[in-house]
Amino acid sequence: MLEGKALIEDTDMPVKMQIQAMAAASQALDIFDVFDCRSIAAHIKKEFDKRYGSGWQCVVGSNFGCFFTHNKGTFIYFTLETLSFLIFRGASSSS
Repeated sequence: MLEGKALIEDTDMPVKMQIQAMAAASQALDIFDVFDCRSIAAHIKKEFDKRYGSGWQCVVGSNFGCFFTHNKGTFIYFTLETLSFLIFRGASSSS
């Protein structure tokens, strides 16, 4: 497990949820090859859906950009090893 080695870049999650996010990422890296970003992201999404209810999104990679709307208190962006992790629960936006 690699907890404590992650660097949080930005978040509005409660600390307990932040710890769970980093633990899920660490666990996924123990299970899957570091190049299998799709399986890593799916593992984290399933963990968060199970623990906190459906609607979670997860992006994992080493070079990506994004723009999204999220529910308050459900966003974290951090790096662990060579990968960046973006986890959030999507929110609907009204136009």
